[in-house]
Amino acid sequence: MEGMKINKNNLIGKKFLVTGGAGFLGSYVVAELMKRGVPKGNITIPRVSELDLRVWENCRKAVVGADVVIHLAAKVGGIGFNLEKPGELFYDNLIMGALLMEASRQEGVEKFVAIGTICAYPKLTPVPFKEEDLWSGYPEETNAPYGLAKKMLLVQAQSYRTQYGFNAIFLLPVNLYGVGDAFEEGRSHVIPALIKKFTEAAKTKSPTVTLWGTGKATREFIHVSDAAQAIVDATFGYDKAEPVNVGSGMEISIKELAGKIAQHTGFTGTIAWDPSKPDGQPRRRLDVSRAYQEFGFRAEKDFDEGLKEMVEWFGNQR
Repeated sequence: MEGMKINKNNLIGKKFLVTGGAGFLGSYVVAELMKRGVPKGNITIPRVSELDLRVWENCRKAVVGADVVIHLAAKVGGIGFNLEKPGELFYDNLIMGALLMEASRQEGVEKFVAIGTICAYPKLTPVPFKEEDLWSGYPEETNAPYGLAKKMLLVQAQSYRTQYGFNAIFLLPVNLYGVGDAFEEGRSHVIPALIKKFTEAAKTKSPTVTLWGTGKATREFIHVSDAAQAIVDATFGYDKAEPVNVGSGMEISIKELAGKIAQHTGFTGTIAWDPSKPDGQPRRRLDVSRAYQEFGFRAEKDFDEGLKEMVEWFGNQR
């Protein structure tokens, strides 16, 4: 099984369970599966209102009849949310992943696709982040509980592969952005939070927008449609124990990002920075070569184009 290349046609007629399939990334993954020829009737999306995946019996129910499980469901949020609810973020993500993978193994699921997070990397990882550096230090403190909970999926996937021959893979996506992202207070990540802030400031003609941190931290972003493509590419074509980065390979400072979003939203005032608030991890950029070598994935969406679409979509939603 190790290193075997799947002929994608082997999976077309299979039954897929996509946890979090109604969410931001999940809706794009489901659309991508259907684009590749998976019938809609072969994709099951468990709703959190019906099946709380922190409960063992619900995980057992969810995986019945599934051939492939793509586990996207997660409790997530920005820096503020991570600082406020570290215990919930650790427990909910850890327990959901552990129970679902064990239920999948017991049910005889053929393949389990676990989605990790860039927050799993050590705080001071050399840039670009290589998969080999994943265990070379402790994650950035503000999101360590979340990052470590998700990283346990990698440990579980590798140990289950060793002991049971269970085909589980682990992907590490960077920060996502795109139409459909969450803009709610507390839940939103940096791009939607900035779009909301600058859109409102432009509308009210505020002279100043104050942002957290110094603006010096850097981030890498991947458009949600590219991330969905990578996940489906890996589902169809990757079967190894090693984790794989999923990103665009770009890097932008929060200061430059804020400037771009201010421009796209029509905000013409001053941007002030509050250094008493945390920056989060100092730098983030992935080495994305393994994804290309293993299953031919390369991100395609232009960053500015993706930002413009998001700003327009948010404006229309308002």
